[in-house]
Amino acid sequence: MRKIYVYTIAKNERKFVDMFMKSAGEADGVYILDTGSTDGTPERLRELGATVKEREYNPWRFDVARNDNLAMAPTDTDICVSFDMDELLIPGWRDRLEKAWRADTEQANYKYVWNYNSDGSEGVTFNREKIHKYDVFRWKHPVHEVLTRIDGKPGSNTVFIDGITCEHHADNAKPRSGYLPLLELSVEEDPADDRNMHYLGREYMYHRRWQDAINTLKRHLANPNATWSAERSASMRFIGRCFNALNYPYDALWWFQKAAAEAPLLREGWYEAAKQAFNMRDITAFKYFSRECIKIKERNNAGYIQESEPWSGEIERMIERAKLL
Repeated sequence: MRKIYVYTIAKNERKFVDMFMKSAGEADGVYILDTGSTDGTPERLRELGATVKEREYNPWRFDVARNDNLAMAPTDTDICVSFDMDELLIPGWRDRLEKAWRADTEQANYKYVWNYNSDGSEGVTFNREKIHKYDVFRWKHPVHEVLTRIDGKPGSNTVFIDGITCEHHADNAKPRSGYLPLLELSVEEDPADDRNMHYLGREYMYHRRWQDAINTLKRHLANPNATWSAERSASMRFIGRCFNALNYPYDALWWFQKAAAEAPLLREGWYEAAKQAFNMRDITAFKYFSRECIKIKERNNAGYIQESEPWSGEIERMIERAKLL
């Protein structure tokens, strides 16, 4: 029988502790690195059987904290399972993991539900890979950290485990203001990393720094490593949104069209182009973009890039309203 341990970092997560520990209960042990809680999080975790260390970091980096946390796992660990305090694994995960894991498996993919729609249906859903073999991986990047091989080789021997689902129950009260400087640092440290360049542009957009967002997202598109069409399409959509915020609607529509052409099998680009044309009262363009949008009947697996609004029924409502224009 394999030794399977859960590990994660925590700070002021008291309201999630009981849910988390119940979800992690199928593991052989739970190892938590608390990074400065003041709400009783480490005390409650210990009451429920977790092994907890406490350490504060200045300056803060997610990768450093997670690597210190990973080092807490016993040397006899076979499989490490990492999920955050505001997430839970649906019961039965260990049995499915044991059955799917092979002698040469290094990493596992599984279903991750990032959010839920107002009607209770799944919102943004994609595959995740935070279950991994011990002593093969380390965490990299100050924020939006990812698992990378210790030996520096690309890729891993990965298995997808059907039936394992991790659900995210976000604490929206927590600020994300610290993400921006960490993303700037991440891009400074590794300018060739296309993913964090995209994230930085998106973060500038969230902070309403429209021109910084446009410039950074264009840098992402010019990055030779930026080859994933879904992510490139998202950068184009974000540029379009920034041009809208700057009151350049025609530039916005141009970028939304580029987004649709970049990833034509995804609804997102067609939807944004259709919505833009509708708002500009360009009914001819709206009819074309909306027709292409609704041709796509099922979600393609675009990872974290996918959005819920194109599937909310809003495009159908716009089509009905357009008949009155």
